[in-house]
Formats: sequence, structure tokens, C-alpha cells
Amino acid sequence: MFVMMNAARLGVGNQSLGLTEVAYQNALAYAKDRLQMRSLSGVKAKDKPADPIIVHPDVRKMLLTAKAYAEGGRALAIFCTLLLDKELHHPDPKVRSDSGELVALLTPIVKAFLSDNGHIATNACMQVFGGHGFIKEWGMEQFVRDNRINMIYEGTNTIQSLDLLGRKVLGDNGAALKKFGNLVAALILEEGVNEKMAEFINPLAWLAGQMTKFTTEIGFKGFQNPDEVGAAAVDYLRVAGHMAFGYCWARMAQVALREIAAAEKDVRQADAFYLAKLQTARFYFARLFPETAMLMRTARSGAASLMDTAAALA
Repeated sequence: MFVMMNAARLGVGNQSLGLTEVAYQNALAYAKDRLQMRSLSGVKAKDKPADPIIVHPDVRKMLLTAKAYAEGGRALAIFCTLLLDKELHHPDPKVRSDSGELVALLTPIVKAFLSDNGHIATNACMQVFGGHGFIKEWGMEQFVRDNRINMIYEGTNTIQSLDLLGRKVLGDNGAALKKFGNLVAALILEEGVNEKMAEFINPLAWLAGQMTKFTTEIGFKGFQNPDEVGAAAVDYLRVAGHMAFGYCWARMAQVALREIAAAEKDVRQADAFYLAKLQTARFYFARLFPETAMLMRTARSGAASLMDTAAALA
């Protein structure tokens, strides 16, 4: 039963990934075409009565949020696919075992983090369309509604969070989390002195350094009062999700930088694909990844503000 359910959870995450991508593609095309006011920094489309809305910073923020979550989610989903292949077919039993543990750790993240991100992204993309994005004609509201159920079925995202923190992390004393942390540490060691990678590696290294202490603190509190785990779990999963995305985005930036450098060495123009990947990585680490600091603070705030509320919920 759990083999079937875990496969379904990975499928739900991938469904949200698809909805994030299709919402992004529609919103991007619309933002390039829709004219509305002038750019704050000066006219951009002199031959038109107004500038396309893609020139406005907040529209770009919404589009880039969807793009970063779509591409980060795709990288994580592919990584899990490779792990599944190793778990089932690798000749080395140690590799099979380690891969299986990593897939088990990442499954609730794929289901919950990707569907939560899909909710953020599809809503942002609907917002790009303005008021009429809410009506059926454009199809954007359908993407929002289709993704919304993904946060509920195959185990609500709170259940996924409890599974991650309670069973997959604390349940094995952090063994699987440490294995993923070793992958992150290897990348940090490889690129730690590369100045061009600093904007990607430094935030990831900071979170990796915080993760053990953060997990241990929540675990000790949970042993004293199980409600502490329930109070922290949703925020914890989102922190873990960003660590997984941060690892994926740092690796993508690593490849993009190498390809761009190779193109410059050959005196040719770098592939636009790699330039776009690098720009999106910069946006992710500058604008989305910092959410982890807030989430760790709210997770550490404890269960009292939730459970000692008899008067508030009377």
C-alpha cells in the first residue's frame, strides 16, 4: 500500500509542477503583450501608447517566482527519478539502500513543497492577468483550482510535514537527512572557493550549517511535548524543501557558469538557455531562499502560541 501511496505522492508533486509551468508560460506570454502605464524608469516601448507590463518589477517578480519554482521542482523531480532508478537497478546494494533512503526522505518534500509552490505560482500567474484572470475565459483560474486539491489529497501537506519530521528525520535519528547533507557538503567543498559561485554556495552553506542544530532543537522539544513537532512540522518541511531546491539550483548554476565560460573561451556567444538559468538562480537565492530564516524562527516559537489558546478559540 505504501509503495502505491508514495508513487502517488510523487505524482501529485509532478502534477503541481506541470500546473506551475503551464501557468507561467501563459502569464509570460500575456505579460509581453498586455500594455499598461509606463515603466517607472522611463518609456520602454516608444512606438506604443503604453509599455508591456513585463517591464514592471513586481510583474517580473511574479513571473520569476513561478519560473524558479517550476525549474527547481523539475530538477528535484528528475533527481528523485535517478534515485529511484538506482534503488531498483544499481548493482551495488549499498547504493540501492542509500538511494532508497533518500527517496523516502524527499517524497514528502516533493508532494508538499511542490504543491505549496504550485499554489503560490499559479496564484501569482493569475494575478499577472489582473481582474479578468479570475474569469473562465483565460483558463488561469482553472490552474489555481486544479493545483489547490494537490495540497489536500494523497495525505494533506500537514500530514506530509509530520511524516518528514516525525518519521523520516527524527524517526531514524537524522540518518537520511545526514546523507542528503553529505551531498550538499560535497558541493560546498567543491565550489566553496569559487567567487563566481559565492552567491549560490554561501546561502546554501549557511542553511546547511543551521539544519542540524535546528533539527536537534525541534527534536528535543518534541520528546518533551509531542505537540512541539506538530507545531513546527509545516515550517520545517518548507525549510527542508528550500535546502533541496538550493542544492538543485546551485548545481544548475554550476553547470551554467561552466558552459558560459566555455563559450567565452571559444569566442562564441553563450547559449541563452544557460544565461537564463543563471539569472533565475540569482533570483531564487535573492528573493525566495531567504524565506528559510523566517520559517526557522516561526518553527522555533513553540507550541504554546497555538495550544494555549482556549479563550481565543472558545
